[in-house]
Amino acid sequence: MKRIFLLLILFLAGLTLNYAQTDSTGTALSPLYLIIKTDGGELIGRILSKDAREVLIETVDQRQIYVPQHMIKQMNLINEKEFNSAGEYVGEDRFATRYFITTNGLPIRKGENYIQWNLFGPDFQFGLGNNVGVGFMTTWLGVPMIGTVKKSFDLGPNTQGGIGLLAGTGSWAAIDAGGVLPFATISFGGRQSNLAFSGGYGLVWADGDSGGRTLLSVAGMTKVGRKISFVLDSFISPSADKGSFALIIPGIRWHQAEGKAFQIGFSGIIADGEAVPFPFPMVQWYRTL
Repeated sequence: MKRIFLLLILFLAGLTLNYAQTDSTGTALSPLYLIIKTDGGELIGRILSKDAREVLIETVDQRQIYVPQHMIKQMNLINEKEFNSAGEYVGEDRFATRYFITTNGLPIRKGENYIQWNLFGPDFQFGLGNNVGVGFMTTWLGVPMIGTVKKSFDLGPNTQGGIGLLAGTGSWAAIDAGGVLPFATISFGGRQSNLAFSGGYGLVWADGDSGGRTLLSVAGMTKVGRKISFVLDSFISPSADKGSFALIIPGIRWHQAEGKAFQIGFSGIIADGEAVPFPFPMVQWYRTL
């Protein structure tokens, strides 16, 4: 168990270090744009001139290229934080608000809706604007059905807070069963690298009985390249009389294309003072809507 917590601490320390390094990139390269072409190709450079027919771009290796306007899908201004310590462009993680299970204080931007496909069922998330996001998750059998809502707040430079609620029902299989989980979270960093601390209280009821537990989480992610992010999630339930329980999930997120990612994690369970690896990986697919 000590080794698992040591790995957790080292991983989170790495996230913090990576974020500190990405912040150190100078502003001499600004303004740079990421040019996404209709054929899927990308260019990074300065826009020297443009008209209704074409755009002249000076790339980071100082080549000058004319790109026809009809070949340009998007032109995105690049923030200095999207470069790593070596000066290489890494970019934002499109799904930086989410880990495997938990979330953080970063809001889902308006219009950046997505679905997270799990082996057990779908999870839909929608950005409504004003830093409010809502969602719905269930299994392939429709049991349970859970709605989510989160409101995010900007607490300062590179610091975000959020409050939210999960509420669910047993639906057609157990209409009188249900549960709620109000939570709060604070996160540090941005959409390339972040670290989050969350806490809430889960209450469930069924057949006239109810019970609840405190739930905590430490999670983080860091985008180490154009295609790869490291993700760490945890689900901790401390209890003196009911027995403590912790689920730790380190994993990798592979950004396959714009708006598409594949994520796999390998879980470890700590219960009754013993650490046991979970024999099945957690597999998820992200797709923007």
